[in-house]
Amino acid sequence: MRTGRVERGTKETQVVVEVDLDGTGRVDVATGVGFFDHMLTQLGKHGSFDLTVKTSGDLHIDSHHTIEDTAIALGQAFREALGDKSGIRRFADASVPLDETLAQVTVDLSGRPYLVHTEPEGIAPMIGPDYDTTMTRHIFEAFVFNAAICLHVHVPYGRNAHHIVEAQFKALARALRDAVAHDPRAHGIPSTKGML
Repeated sequence: MRTGRVERGTKETQVVVEVDLDGTGRVDVATGVGFFDHMLTQLGKHGSFDLTVKTSGDLHIDSHHTIEDTAIALGQAFREALGDKSGIRRFADASVPLDETLAQVTVDLSGRPYLVHTEPEGIAPMIGPDYDTTMTRHIFEAFVFNAAICLHVHVPYGRNAHHIVEAQFKALARALRDAVAHDPRAHGIPSTKGML
């Protein structure tokens, strides 16, 4: 079973994340930040991961800690679920359009955290009442560092902030789905180092 479960508790947030990489896209998410819930739902659905996320945080301050700590726990849960990565495809990419927006994502489940992230300049600063659009990059930073993966996200064009962010999460989901998939031609760890 390629599953991960992480509980993270601080003075600012309480987070529980459960992920099954071989699921069917069943999602149960509640962070108190509506748009972030929507993005995590896209991740589970389009990645075909079973994903449960329960976060309570200091939303009376703002949504930053809630989103950040959830992304940290999500990365840790993915890393746990991946195990030693034996027999996986490891590399994958996906391009996802959403109306006027295109998102391109490439991932390497390398064991080395690295993020390259670009999106159109001048994106609206907020989506809904509590999602600061600068948090998108921060989510990916926290996820990548804690999952220990290399992730390149590029949005060459787009106008609508909702579309720009959502396309990134959908493309990430599809790339991760392919990267974690079992490769019937691969045997052992997909690296000449013998470990990832």
